[in-house]
Amino acid sequence: MDFILDYYFDLGLMGDELGFVLEGFLLTLKLSVYGGILSLIWGLVLAVLRQLPGRPLAPVRWLVIGYIDVFRGIPLLLVLLLISGSLSSFAAQDVIPRELGVPTWLGETSAFWYGIMGLTLTYGAYMAEVYGAGLEAVPSGQMEAARSLGMSHGKAMRYVIVPQAVRKVIPPLLNDYIALMKDTSLVSVLGALEVVQAGRDIQSEFFNGSGLILGAVLFLIVTIPLARIVDVMISRQQARFQRGIA
Repeated sequence: MDFILDYYFDLGLMGDELGFVLEGFLLTLKLSVYGGILSLIWGLVLAVLRQLPGRPLAPVRWLVIGYIDVFRGIPLLLVLLLISGSLSSFAAQDVIPRELGVPTWLGETSAFWYGIMGLTLTYGAYMAEVYGAGLEAVPSGQMEAARSLGMSHGKAMRYVIVPQAVRKVIPPLLNDYIALMKDTSLVSVLGALEVVQAGRDIQSEFFNGSGLILGAVLFLIVTIPLARIVDVMISRQQARFQRGIA
């Protein structure tokens, strides 16, 4: 028991290395915020494209469905490795500009941006499915009413259907965001010093896992309140639904 306490809960080591772990956690937060915002936008674009009407636009719908199926079926780790390896190789062979192949925008490392790309591509597919469920949940009469008022399909989606759909799917989107935040730890394989990698570095240097526990605590400080917010929002939605039935 003493060994477990010393190995995982060394408060002195946690205090000494708190700054190093917080620096890694700051990168984790950046990855989750940038990746989360871009995934939300990309997922909504995919969901709307999947709803395009008419036979001429069927190829677009098929491409979107194929994209969603592929990126929901491939592990995020594999996506990260493919992106980093492909872009750096293309830049080295002058196939694409170096600024795109080895991005260092906003002062961040290329590993950071490869991580953002991988998170966006993968979680955009998951969020597209969530948005799609919200769009399907909006009564078809809403679209018919909007079209009867002279709105085009695009305007009806923008001003009538999408706003209602987004309100319905905020809780599951938050759940996906929590999962995205935890998966930022995979970006460490590309060399990014996020919170999990910081904990591993401490473990390697001091032969002590307290840095990893500290990182886990930082994750919990953010994810538990988000999970409770999701619970509250789901409860409110269920209460409104029950009142509507009554």
